[in-house]
Amino acid sequence: MHSARTPDSTPRRTLGDALAEGTVLLDGGLSNQLEAQGCDLSDALWSARLLSDAPQQIEAAHAAYARAGAQVLITASYQATFEGFARRGIGRAGAAELMAASVESARRAGAGAETGRELWVAASVGPYGAMLADGSEYRGRYGLTVRELERFHRPRAEALAGAGPDAMALETVPDIDEAEALLRAVEGLGVPVWLSYSVDGDRTRAGQPLEEAFALVSGVDQVVAVGVNCCDPADAGRAVEMAAATGKPVVVYPNSGEEWDAGGRGWTGKGTFEAGRVREWQRAGARLVGGCCRVGPSDIAALAGRLASSEV
Repeated sequence: MHSARTPDSTPRRTLGDALAEGTVLLDGGLSNQLEAQGCDLSDALWSARLLSDAPQQIEAAHAAYARAGAQVLITASYQATFEGFARRGIGRAGAAELMAASVESARRAGAGAETGRELWVAASVGPYGAMLADGSEYRGRYGLTVRELERFHRPRAEALAGAGPDAMALETVPDIDEAEALLRAVEGLGVPVWLSYSVDGDRTRAGQPLEEAFALVSGVDQVVAVGVNCCDPADAGRAVEMAAATGKPVVVYPNSGEEWDAGGRGWTGKGTFEAGRVREWQRAGARLVGGCCRVGPSDIAALAGRLASSEV
C-alpha cells in the first residue's frame, strides 16, 4: 500500500495527526453534486455506476468540493459492492478495479484542484442496506448475523484498502450489529477508519442508545474518529456530545435536513442545514465536520469560511 506524500516526496501528516491539531473539513454530498452536473443516478448502483460509465464526472464532483475548501474527499464507493456490480455483469476483478478507481479518482481531483492545502482521501464503506438500494440503511436489522455482515464487508474493505486511501469512512451505519461487523472487517488492513452512525434523536436508526453504539470504539486504535452522518442537523449537536464521551475525535456530517423517500426515490421537506452550527459542534467536541446528502459545495464553502474566521 502506498503512503500519501507531498509534492517534495516527504511523508505528510496523517488524518489522525491533523485531527489532534484542530478541525478538519469534509466534503458534502457526492450524489447531489453529480446531479447538479447533469448525471442520472436512478440506477441501483447510484453514484457508483459512474465509476464505470462516466468517471470524469466523479472526478469533477470531487474537484468542486476541493475548490470549495474541503480537506477530505470521500470516494464514490458508498454503494460499490461485488454483489451490486455483479448484477450489472461486472465480475469480481472488474469490480475490485472500480473500487480502487474510486480512490484514485478522488486523489487525482484533489491534486488537480491545486488548492495549496493538504488533502486526504477517505474510502467510503457504506452499510449492507446501501447494496439493497431500498432505503434499508435507514432501518438496519437486516436479519443477518454479525458474522454474515462481516463476510459481506471484508472483501470490499480489502479492495479499497489496497488502493491506499488515507482513511476509510464506515458511514451511515444504522445499528450496532453492523458497526461491530464493520470494525471486524477492517481489522488488520492498516488503514485508519472513522465510524459514523445514521441516527434518530439520541438513538441509532435501529433504535439502540447512542451511548452503547459509540462505546464500541473504546480501545480500538484503528478508529480515529466516531460520530454521526446523514442525520437531521438538529440531531447532530447532542450526538456530538455523546460521541465525545468516548475520548475520540468526533466526526459529524449531517444531511440537509430533508427526508429520503425510499419508495419515491427522492428527498422531501425543507432543508435546515446551517453553516453556523459548526461552532456548536466544535464546542461539543467535533474535529471532523462537513455535510452529507443535499449539502453542496456552496455549503462546504460556507463551513470553510466559518472555520477560517474564528477559533472556538
